[in-house]
Amino acid sequence: MLKDKHILLCVTGGIAAYKAADICSRLVKSHSDVNVIMTEHALNFITPNTFEALCHNRTVTDTFDRNHPWEVEHIALADKSDCVIVAPATANVIAKLAHGMADDMLTTTVLACTCPKLIAPAMNTNMWNNPVVQDNLAILKKYGWIVIEPESGHLACGTSGSGKLAKPETIVDWIINEICHEKDMTGLKVLVTAGPTCEDLDPVRFLTNRSSGKMGYSIAQAAASRGANVTLVSGPVNLPRPVGVDVIDIRSAQDMFDAVTSRQDDTDIIIKAAAVADYRPATVADNKIKKKEDDTDIAIPLERTKDILKHLGEHKKKGQFLCGFSMETENMLENSRKKLKKKNLDLIAANNVKVQGAGFQGDTNVLTLISENSEKELPLMSKWDAANQLLDEIMRLR
Repeated sequence: MLKDKHILLCVTGGIAAYKAADICSRLVKSHSDVNVIMTEHALNFITPNTFEALCHNRTVTDTFDRNHPWEVEHIALADKSDCVIVAPATANVIAKLAHGMADDMLTTTVLACTCPKLIAPAMNTNMWNNPVVQDNLAILKKYGWIVIEPESGHLACGTSGSGKLAKPETIVDWIINEICHEKDMTGLKVLVTAGPTCEDLDPVRFLTNRSSGKMGYSIAQAAASRGANVTLVSGPVNLPRPVGVDVIDIRSAQDMFDAVTSRQDDTDIIIKAAAVADYRPATVADNKIKKKEDDTDIAIPLERTKDILKHLGEHKKKGQFLCGFSMETENMLENSRKKLKKKNLDLIAANNVKVQGAGFQGDTNVLTLISENSEKELPLMSKWDAANQLLDEIMRLR
């Protein structure tokens, strides 16, 4: 995702500095070139050797270090960087950056950077909640910085509350979201559905399917990384929230229908990647299903849930793009083309669940993208890559 990208990781003097090593490692594993700058105070918590072993670049700590190449080093680092991430960021460094101070290697270099800049604060809860700190963060936001909010939890100082550094994987996701793709979808409002739905039979059992939500989540994250304003309507899944995406949690097919249709008129692109449970109990009263007289079994008359995609197609507004998914076990192309026409879709992403690497649960997929006048067969690829191929095709057809 970050191949050939140059990331400048700036580490400041807080106890969370040790987590910066994990951030560095994850960035390197994403195939980016990482340079690290540490403040003098950060050296009290973690050594430069750690970062040098991880990223294979010299860690910079001193503005006046004589063991450097001929170029002015802070300018050279600023010029080559595709992204700056300050993590962890102390209240002191936040204040310096907000007011343009440049009194060490870190602040001098960052002040010279013109690339996207992200900052991940970490500090005591009372410091985090101090109005001065919040004002300084507001200044950074005004100048285009992305602030990765800290989490709540038990802090090193012994208290519990806000101020805990965001998870390293979350920080890396924000970096990916910011620089991995050109912003060709800026200004577009995109709605994506993902995951399964659940239809309760009784307080214990329910009907559902095997959808993991991975394909829909990848699409939502990819669209956000391309600059779109993304809403994700998600059934119950075990996945981290995509960064920069507004997530609406639902459970039943009716919940999903209500969430999607209420937002249809204000959406440019709708991508239904969710696998909706097709049936629900037909005779539910106070969440109870009537038992047979001998009490040995349960009679469960079923009825179909609402066809969300069909409704969207029937009410598609002018200029709106509608994409669905088709999972087939036979006659994939024929059945998918019928669905495309019947439901008034602009594009359908079809896959045969019998093909190895395609379908539910896995991290890969094999899609065929079908429109009225085109058909594009994609090879086996990661769901992230498949999501971007799908978005490429949507942008081509719009």
